Amino acid sequence: MSVCDSAQEGARFSHPWLAKALYALDVRLRRRHQVIEYSSHPSCIFRLEFARSSRTCVLSDGTCLRRGERIARLHFWNEQIPPLPHDGATIGWARRMRQGIAVSLRELSHYLSSRPELNDIAVIGGDIPSGTPAQSIQLVRIMAYYGFETIAEPGHLSMAERVHRIGENILISLFVIARNANALRPDTLKRVRLPTYLSRCTLRQRFGSKHEPLSAAMETS
Repeated sequence: MSVCDSAQEGARFSHPWLAKALYALDVRLRRRHQVIEYSSHPSCIFRLEFARSSRTCVLSDGTCLRRGERIARLHFWNEQIPPLPHDGATIGWARRMRQGIAVSLRELSHYLSSRPELNDIAVIGGDIPSGTPAQSIQLVRIMAYYGFETIAEPGHLSMAERVHRIGENILISLFVIARNANALRPDTLKRVRLPTYLSRCTLRQRFGSKHEPLSAAMETS
């Protein structure tokens, strides 16, 4: 790595050495769970995993997701998420995130429709880490803007699930420290999950048209 590269790396991360170790671990975890990059668009902020649903639920448009059926699960593409400014979220940062979500969903619609072997996928889902109740409400509103529905999990988590989530929260905290240590919050280790779902029908209706300019969806906010 050149001196220039080292300077750029230091400017991008609060702790470049920690970031390097974490991203190496992230690569191994993605390979293990077969998480793929479904788009090469520089603004795409999601990766994709195909898994089996652990629950049964019905979305507002009538789409039924049954336990054991395949589901497309979204994962944040950490390297491509706009870094949070040191002084906190700004209007410019929020716009970049919104555009990133819109681009990602447009690319996802194209990816799914271009692969007949994925015709059985009827629902796209993801667990969004959230901190305080106020943040949870805000995230629900943001995801609802893109057609996602938040459906609370029934019952209590098993001990294995609780341990798994604690591990995830620790990993998230380390990523925050590596990228922008000033953005670390006291409640990071207590983050909850917001199970969100988007029917493939809604995805196709809102993001599947090749003739509708991307800016049209953004101007309605």
